[in-house]
This record gives sequence, structure tokens and C-alpha cells, in this order.
Amino acid sequence: MSRDDGAEPWHETVIRVLKENEVDLVTYIPDNVLRELIDALHADPYFTVICPAREEEAVAIVAGAYMAGRRGIVLMQTSGFATLPNALASLVVPFQIPVVMMISERGILGEFQIGQAIVCKTMRPVLQSIGIEHHTIEEHDHVPFVVDSMIRQAFATRSPAAIILSPLLTKRPRAGAAQ
Repeated sequence: MSRDDGAEPWHETVIRVLKENEVDLVTYIPDNVLRELIDALHADPYFTVICPAREEEAVAIVAGAYMAGRRGIVLMQTSGFATLPNALASLVVPFQIPVVMMISERGILGEFQIGQAIVCKTMRPVLQSIGIEHHTIEEHDHVPFVVDSMIRQAFATRSPAAIILSPLLTKRPRAGAAQ
């Protein structure tokens, strides 16, 4: 989604910050909210982009790549997070692997799928209980600072981190709706 004020769209800011932090591996599970980001990552030869079948595989790929000296990120939506607690609690957290996750938040602000809403209610408590640092971005102006800070912290402390993208940041206006 392009902004009327001429500012860089949030997904382009994310790509710039990933490059600044030498994050060149991206794994993702398809998601309409992240579509512009995913398409732009595929189009940029800097990135190796992989679309595995499941979120656990995406985390495992990034974890393995870290052990081989690469930096990666996992992109997913809230419901996909529900499949991850075991992989996070038994691999990533105890072995101090800085898997950075970017999660498009679903389940709030008019969500129509009950499953999304239920997982959204459990995501932050699960992150908290297994000690994963997380922050939600709601405003465009916060994207560069939060994404950069979370990536730097994850690699400096060798700890996983979750960047949650609020619909207040990512929501597209509906066609024909007043903007």
C-alpha cells in the first residue's frame, strides 16, 4: 500500500532495514497481509526466499542457516504462530538461536474468523511464557526503529524475537471505501 504523504511504504522500510542488518534469508508462509513484502523480497536478488509447507519448517530453516553463519527471518500470520510453541520452546529458546519472526496480526479489529481471534488471544502470553521478546508495530513511523532494534537485539543476545505487525499498520482500505 502506498502512502499519500510520499513516505516509504512500510514493506519497503522493512526490506531496507533487513539489508542494513545483513538479514538475507527469508522464509515465509503465504499471507495476504504480507503479500507486498513477500513479492518485493522475491524480486530483490539480495534475498534468498523460501516458502516451506509449514511454519515449523520455516523456523527450522532459519535456525539451521544461523548455525551456518547466515541471518534470516520468518514471515507468517497469527494463526501460523499457533503451530510453533514446541519448536520455539524445545529448539530456538534453549539453544539461543536468534530466529526473528515477523507476524501479521489477525484476530482483532473486525476479524471474521474465530480461529484467528482465538490464536491472537494466546500469541502474546505464549511469547511471554517462553521468554521471547516481542513488540507490536502500529504506526508507520515506528517501523524502522522497531524492526532494526528487534533484529539487533536478537543477534546481540542470541535470542529469538517477534515483530508483530498490527492491522493499524498493514490494513488496506477496501475498494470503494472512504479513505
